[in-house]
Amino acid sequence: MSSKSNQSALFTLTTVFFFWGFVAASNDILIPVFKEAFDLTQGQSQFVSIAFYISYTVGSLIYMGISLMIGKDLVNKMGYKNGLVLGLIISALGTLLFYPAANTGSYPLMLAGLFTVGLGFSLQQTVANPLAIALGPVKTGSQRLTLAGGINNFGTTIGPLIVSFAIFGTASSGSTNMSIESVKVPYLILGLAFIVVAVLLKFSSLPEHPETVEESVDDGSPSKKSALQYPQLVLGMVAIFLYVGVEVSTAANLPAYMESKLGFAIDEIAPYVSLYWASLMIGRWTGAVQAFTDNMSAQKILRFLAPYLAFGVFLLVNAIANHDLTPFYVYGLIILVLIAADMASKGDAARMLLIFSVLGIVALFIGMTTTGMISVYAITSVGLFCSTLWPCIFALSVRGLGKHTSQGSSFLIMMIMGGGIISWLQGSVSESIGIQNSYIIGVLCFAYLAFFAWFVNKRPLTA
Repeated sequence: MSSKSNQSALFTLTTVFFFWGFVAASNDILIPVFKEAFDLTQGQSQFVSIAFYISYTVGSLIYMGISLMIGKDLVNKMGYKNGLVLGLIISALGTLLFYPAANTGSYPLMLAGLFTVGLGFSLQQTVANPLAIALGPVKTGSQRLTLAGGINNFGTTIGPLIVSFAIFGTASSGSTNMSIESVKVPYLILGLAFIVVAVLLKFSSLPEHPETVEESVDDGSPSKKSALQYPQLVLGMVAIFLYVGVEVSTAANLPAYMESKLGFAIDEIAPYVSLYWASLMIGRWTGAVQAFTDNMSAQKILRFLAPYLAFGVFLLVNAIANHDLTPFYVYGLIILVLIAADMASKGDAARMLLIFSVLGIVALFIGMTTTGMISVYAITSVGLFCSTLWPCIFALSVRGLGKHTSQGSSFLIMMIMGGGIISWLQGSVSESIGIQNSYIIGVLCFAYLAFFAWFVNKRPLTA
């Protein structure tokens, strides 16, 4: 493929990364809507997160099972492009379930729709990440994934705002009256978008069978038969489970806290959910600076420029949505903590994981022990400190696996289900100790991540 064809194919491919972020963050708006419409407890409302995130694990198991049955990797057999198209069609079918679910007022059918959307995303995730790396030189593969991740975070930033607008009509109306039938409109439009992108991908220049890079087979431990024999992977699987859990549950339970403790109307919460997910974009743009230049002077400038550029995107989107930006300006000071932490990590994955996990604990403790907007800013800042943990945990977990790296990676992807289970756990715990105190669950998650960082830093991982 030519360079121009690669750029065109990559642009088309990044649309699926956008969808993942858009839907994942929009779930945080659905949770309070469903809770009120179906008269659910906080724990029951978190079934939204469970249905969506458990589908990643179920989808992975289904695709692995089919591969075993046919004796060949399913994606390699059908082709990468066809795999993406099939994943989008599956997700589109899931959005169609919102129509009868809304008309009949069926919460289980709503959950079935989200689950089906997630099944399609699972196949898309399996295909899109390695495909993004293959669309160009191997040494710049991480930059293409960083670009795709930035598009994903743009989806998480605007998703809650668009879905909130579609449900409530106007974010500034102050109205809390809504019909559950209004939920079907944005998801039917989303389903149509899935189909349109599937058609574009089908006729795009994306390769069906991209060239792959052979991984090293020299892991120093030829006696080990499985990736599960490596302690860093097993502990890393737990870390991924808890990381995705605390990332998702922090945002998923934020609407309930702001509504019950601070008196916010449901439709007024969307900008703060958007700020949380924008915080991940801010952190990831900051952490990606080293991937774009080796010049130390340029890196120092970009470390300050990148996060505030991302913050500017958040402010612009909310300005377009006619939200009052005044409450968010102070957040610019909190971003300075992120910049300092990023500089202190010196690019070391274990050090970054430890520092950011400790800051996550501090942020949640502040959120639990203060009131008013201070607590809200503290909780939303967790997004800043979660932002770079996925690549840190992933890299540390597969380090030293050699020929078992691919197998180890598949085990880590399956642990995305933590996003649903930890959200449900926090929601259930909140019914006993209160929504604000329930963030102790997130503190415990970060505590384990700090332990994992210490473990991999102290233990030699090449054997």
